[in-house]
Parts: sequence; structure tokens; C-alpha cells
Amino acid sequence: MLLPKKLKKLFWLSVPAFIIIVIGSRRPGIDVKPDDNRFTKTVLTDKLNEPMEMTILPNGRVLFVERKGGVKIYDPVTKEVKLIATLAVNTVYTNKAGQKREAEEGLMGVIHHPDFEKNHWIYMYYADPKDTKHVLARWDLNDDKLVESSKKVLLEVPTQREECCHTGGGMVFDPQGNLYLTVGNNTVNPQSGTSNLDERPGMENSDDQRTGGNTNDLRGKILRIHPTDDGSYTIPEGNLFPKGMEKTKPEIYTMGHRNPWRPTIDSKTGYLYWGEVGPDASNDTELGPRGYDEFNQAKKAGFFGWPYFIGDNIPYNDYDYATKKAGAPFDPLKPVNNSPNNTGLKELPLPQKAMIWYPYGLSEKFPLVGSAGRSATGGPVFRRADYLKAKRPFPEYYEGKWFIVDFMRGWIMLVTMNEQGDYQSMERFLPKESFGSAIDMDFSPDGDLYVLEYGTAWFKGNDNARIVKVEYNAGNRKPNVQVSADKTKGSVPLKVKLSSANTVDFDGDVLQYEWKISGAGTSKTFKQANPLVSLDKPGNYKATLTATDAQGAKESKTIELIAGNESPVVNFDLLKNGNKTFYFPGDTLQYSIQVKDKEDGSLSNGKIKPAQVAVTIDYLPIGYDQVESSQSQRNADLNASISTGQILMNQFDCKSCHIIDKKSVGPSYMQIAEKYKGRKDMTDKLANKVISGGSGVWGDHAMSAHPQISKTDAKYIVEYILNINEKKTFTSLPLKGSYPIKSITDPKEKGSYILRAAYRDRGNGIAPPITGEEVQILRHPVLDPEKADIKQGANLLMTPFKAMYMEGNNAYLGYNKIDLTRITHIIIAVTASPRNSAAGGTIEVRLDSLSGQIIGQSVVEISQKRENKTFAIPELKGKHHVYFIFRNEKAISTQPMMQLTSIEFKSNPKP
Repeated sequence: MLLPKKLKKLFWLSVPAFIIIVIGSRRPGIDVKPDDNRFTKTVLTDKLNEPMEMTILPNGRVLFVERKGGVKIYDPVTKEVKLIATLAVNTVYTNKAGQKREAEEGLMGVIHHPDFEKNHWIYMYYADPKDTKHVLARWDLNDDKLVESSKKVLLEVPTQREECCHTGGGMVFDPQGNLYLTVGNNTVNPQSGTSNLDERPGMENSDDQRTGGNTNDLRGKILRIHPTDDGSYTIPEGNLFPKGMEKTKPEIYTMGHRNPWRPTIDSKTGYLYWGEVGPDASNDTELGPRGYDEFNQAKKAGFFGWPYFIGDNIPYNDYDYATKKAGAPFDPLKPVNNSPNNTGLKELPLPQKAMIWYPYGLSEKFPLVGSAGRSATGGPVFRRADYLKAKRPFPEYYEGKWFIVDFMRGWIMLVTMNEQGDYQSMERFLPKESFGSAIDMDFSPDGDLYVLEYGTAWFKGNDNARIVKVEYNAGNRKPNVQVSADKTKGSVPLKVKLSSANTVDFDGDVLQYEWKISGAGTSKTFKQANPLVSLDKPGNYKATLTATDAQGAKESKTIELIAGNESPVVNFDLLKNGNKTFYFPGDTLQYSIQVKDKEDGSLSNGKIKPAQVAVTIDYLPIGYDQVESSQSQRNADLNASISTGQILMNQFDCKSCHIIDKKSVGPSYMQIAEKYKGRKDMTDKLANKVISGGSGVWGDHAMSAHPQISKTDAKYIVEYILNINEKKTFTSLPLKGSYPIKSITDPKEKGSYILRAAYRDRGNGIAPPITGEEVQILRHPVLDPEKADIKQGANLLMTPFKAMYMEGNNAYLGYNKIDLTRITHIIIAVTASPRNSAAGGTIEVRLDSLSGQIIGQSVVEISQKRENKTFAIPELKGKHHVYFIFRNEKAISTQPMMQLTSIEFKSNPKP
């Protein structure tokens, strides 16, 4: 509110106190979340070779290291990456059988000194190529030259190289110049996917009580030291154990870690934050709880539980591997390390609970993190005071929020703490973007968020191993340009109506439009937003629209046009009033294919031969929404077939550990297919392994559990992999015929039928050949209310079971373009339970709009029992938008009226 100065004092004296509190509670820039369109994500460079950690230098250059020893700099001015040095490092371990395997160690971390502009010091953490130890050392970096003679070793961590894994290597400085270093537990991953507590002789590398739970060992810790000018270090006050204390290491700041990853310091509070990768068990067992990844906070030095506790101090059991008997759970009020492999104190500090913890499956405590593979990385806490000289700092809304990223799940979350520094809430940052395989994340001096992404496959370079920048724009935003055309292919003269529809300026500016048409030796310019263009010469053209706002900011987008060859017209006709939205189990499809091409002729005149037309009908046991998304990405090859297993694999994290033809963390799909060739008995066994996880067949790396995958889906994935080496043959269906729809016995299976006919024309030597096709996707007639195309007042609750509630008067669901041919009834499974304080109400079924024709209406009374409300539908044909409107004028906005389970469209028998 803007008031003249003379009126301000009078105004505030006259405002009641409670109004002042309300006005003051909303702070401009702090409480208002910025629009996502104010952020721009840019890939700066890619095709890196196992990038591990980065540090952004004061001049904006990005210094990063690669596991195999590469030390590189990305220059934002030249936009080039330069290799400045290659360190000799160890990257393998040798198991008891004498076999060398890729390890997680190598060149693991890098950071520059806070006074880098004066002293040019950088620190790197690496695996010594000769001795079994990890080394923290300092070098001088002069411009692009790493001065080898300047090297000074600060710290050495003794390790073992008989077993993999967990190295740590993350580093951060606090404002006092103290350096924090994460160190992994250097312990084998047990096949059980649980804690490492094997005390049997010869199994020392399977006992984390010797590392993470040992006060006298640097592994499984976060160390805190103060580097000095002479290349050594001192111990700062406030570490977990004082210097000189027997059976302890004074460098330890926090202990009880399995695989601590990227640390950060809140510059205001001094609190330490980090991500911690947990074990792989997908279920609780007699050994203890299922596995959890964690995001942690240390307000002071402390013990964080591993290997005795996980999550919010969930205890493991004192399991005896010699007798195979489980003892009592460990006591978080009195943690004791009695392992024969322990060289430190027996009585340990009280364990601290994790701030955030989540399993493979859905987390009831933190549902927003989702489910799938997991690998908690970490990320920075944003303080605007750290970026006072930044060109474009993030706005005050993000003040004090912790940016966290998960390597496997690809999200970035914002964690908000309360005034005491405790967890308060979580929200997704840029939910439409993915930051998969993020291995490090930090803010630059310019205020931009940088994300270092390792890439899809382990232990190799990846095309998608890259550096990504997220830039905030507080001022004028570029126009968001969208282009389309009423047709993109055709014979000459090709008349095309170009469109700039949906082009917007988020700041509300009036836009100037310019279209440039180039190709076939011609160039044309149009100043209209939606010009009509005539292309007279055969060939390929590009139509580029540039939109310019009032501030001069520009954005362009291009659409390709082909003149000189008309697209074939292909029709996949369903006969005898066939429904073009749904299939009905046990029914029979009657179909006919028609093809005509302006240049080539048609099927009816015999110039196009039946053998030139591909016709397929495939059933996939996955939902319509999954098939529809896969259609937009599939290959346009006429012989391309859609694999259920392949679609499902792309939705999960399989590609993080497997590649089709090359070994990664796990074997290639081709290796798996060769190993189990002809073994049909393995389908069930391998499907169970996909769900529950496991290890030992292909090496020491455990495969993550996937409890969120059903047994049916897991079998389709396995069948795809086992048949990946087989040569596939393509058989086209007749151009006219019938196709039986299978009867489905499993009520949970709601698959899809894909009907496709395609013809590729001959082209004309100048204009290339064009494929014309018609694809129809028929869905199961029982719809999931959760997946409605539009909804309002629909609240999906995930615990204890997934349930869709319609809340508040005039809530609605809508489905677009539903074919009502042959539909006689709609059945809605609904409950208005008093246990959920449901209000009940009326359901209306309307066509084409929220105020359209009513074709059904029913009252839902409050009751414990689920009802099937049946709506008799008048005879209709063709596609309509169908709306379900829920009314109860007495229901408040957040009160559930009723719970929906399903919506079924019933048909009459086939005529």
C-alpha cells in the first residue's frame, strides 16, 4: 500500500493491532515464491568422464575433478573445458580371488581455499596409486597450471582395497577457515542390504564397528581440521573428542557414518548439512530395519548412529553371524561397541537422529520424495548475505533453505527449518525439471546454481555427464515462444498458415513478431503473428519465429516444412460402431485400413500394394497414460514395435546401473540375455530379484530393491532383457479383418491396445519420403480418478492407502475426448464414510463443459459401505469431454464429500 508521508502516521495509529500483525506477516520477496519461469536451466558442457566434485572459483570458472584423475576447468567466457592436469590415482580393488574390479575410489574431491585470490591454494582428496590410503593434499593453481612442486600432504586415511565401497571425498570450508571432509566407511556392501556387523574372524571388512562405529578410526566420519599456511593443520575447538584423548582421533567432528556425501555449511548458523547413502534392504528382517537414505544436520559434533541405528534412531539387532541368531536391538540410550575389531572406546556418544530419511518405497513421513532407487547427495544452504556482490542472486524467498538433490531420483527439494533450526517443511524446486545423477551442487559467485551430473552409467564417461547452470532472472523475462502450422508437408504450391499461438510474455509486454522462411534457395520475411505462406518450390524449409518484447529481449523457435510431397492419408477404421476410446474385454474388433497418397495413388486403385502397408495391433499391460507418453518418443520406423518392458524400464532407474551393450555397475542387458539364454525358468526368479534387490552373481555391487514395481511389470522387464539378443521379425496384419480382445481375469490389470497402420511414400527425389500413419490407443473401460485430465477439489492421499477424495462444493473431474459410441452406462464406485467426516452429496455427469448437458445424476448418502452408482446414458456417438461434478452446498472447502475408487464405462453387446 502506497500512502503520502503525512498520512502514514495517522493510518498506522488507526489500524487495529490484529490487522497490523496480518499485514506484517507477509514479507515481500520472502513469503512469495518466484514463478518457475524466472529460472533458466542451461547445459554448459557435457560428455565428461566420471565427474566427482566441483569448486567454483572467485572469477566464476568451475574447477572439477574426474574419478580417473582428470583435473579440469570450465571457463564461462570461452565456454570451453580444459584439462590442466592428470593425477595418478588408484581406481580398482583386488578381491580375495585376486580379481581386479572397478572401485569407487580415485580422484574423489576438490575445493579451493577461502583466500584463493591471494594464495591460489586448492585441496584435492584422492586414492594413493601405490599405498592403501586416501590422501588430502594442497597444490598451487596458477591460472591454468597446477604446480606439482607445490604439493603438500595434509592428511592420510589408511584404507583396505580387498572390498568395495564408500569413499566420501566431499569438502567444505566454514567461515572460520575450518575444512570439513567426508570419509566413507570403506566396508563391503552386505548382500542382505543391511548393517555391517559381521564379527567373525576373516570378515573384518564386513564389520563397520571397526570404522564408522570406531572412535579411533578416520573412516565413516566427517573430519574437521584447520589447514595452516605451512601445509599442515591444527585441531579446532568443538570437535567430538579433545586432542590427546585415549582411543580417539581428534580430527573427528561427526562419526557413525556409512557413506556421507556432499557437505555444506550454513554460513549464518554454522550448522553442518550433508547427504548420506544408506543400505539396500527393501524390507525389515531379523537383522533389523529396511534401508534408508538420509539428509542430516549437525548443530554440533556428534554420533549419527551407524552401524547400530538408522533414520530416526531405528535400531538394528545384535545379530551373531557365527550362530545365525538375532539378539536384542541395540539401545540408543546406551550405545556400546563390543566388536573385537574395535580399537576405540566401547561406550559411544548418544546417537543423533536423521533430519530426513526415506526408503525405496513411499515414505509416510516424507511422501514428497517419492519412491524408486535412492542416493542422497546433499547441496547448499542459501544465504543471500553470501552473494551481496552477485549479478543475479536467488530471491529472499530461498533465504535459509537447504537445497538437496538425490542422485537417482533427479529432484531438487527445498528444506525449510524453523527458528530453532529444526526441520519444518519440504517443497520441490522446479518440478518440471530433472537433475538426474547429480553428484554435486553449489552456488556460484554470480548467484547461479550449478549442478554437476555424473551421467547415466557407472565407471565410464557418459554423454549426459555434464555441468548444468540454473540462472534466476529478477527483471525482464524473454518471451516464451511457441510455433505451429496447420500443415507441415504437402505438394507445391504448399500453402501454410503459421501460428504463434500460446506465445506469451510473462511480464505482460506487447510482442513484436517476425517470421523468416528459408530453404530451396528462397528467403521470405513476415511481420505478422500468424502469416499465410505459400511455398512454390519443392524442398525442405525452416520457418523461424522471433518474438521481441518492449525491452528488446528476444526468443526464437523453428518449425520445419516439406514442400513437394503430400503426406499419405491413412485411416484405421473401426467398423460396426466400434468405440475409439475403450476396448471391452472379450469383445472383437472389426477393422478396415484405407490408404491414399496424392502422388502414389491408393489401395483402392491398386497403385499402393497391401504389402507396402504395415498394420499392427498390440496389447500392453500398462496404462493409457504410459503408452501415450511413449508414443511421442518412439521411432518412426515402420517396423518399430513397442516393448512393454522397455517402456517400463525407462520409467524406473534401470539405466543408472545398466546399459544395453556395455558393462556398467551391473552387467549389460546383452550379457544377462546371454547368461540365461534358453532359461525360461529364470523369468520368475529374476523378476523377484528386480523387486527385492540382490548381489553376488555379477560382482560385489548390490542391485537396488524396487518394491514399487509389481510382479507383473517386473516380469515384462525381465522378458524384454532376456530376449534382447533375439532377432525380431515383423508380421503385418491383413488390411481388413477381426481381432479378438482378450478376457482379463486380473482386476488390477488395466492395459492398453495400440492400433497402428502406416504407409511410407516414395518421395520425389527433392522432397524426401513421408510416412503417414494412424495410431489409436484403446484404454481399459475402468478409469482411475487420480488420472483425470482436469480436476478441482480432488485430494489424493497416500497414507495409509492411496485414496481420492472430492472436497468442497462444486469439485469436479474431467476426461477429454471420450468416445461415447455404444456406451450405455457409467458406474462410479464411491464411499461417503462418516469415519472420514464425509458430507455426501450429489454427482452430476455433464457433456463438453461444466455447464453442459446433464446425462446423469445421483445422490450419495453418508454410509460406511462402498456403493456403485450407476448412470444410464442416452444413446450418443462420437467424442465428448465428460465431466463429473460433485455438489454439496453445506460442505466446506476442505471437507471431503466422498471418496472415489473407479469410474467405469459400460457398453452394450457388439451388434
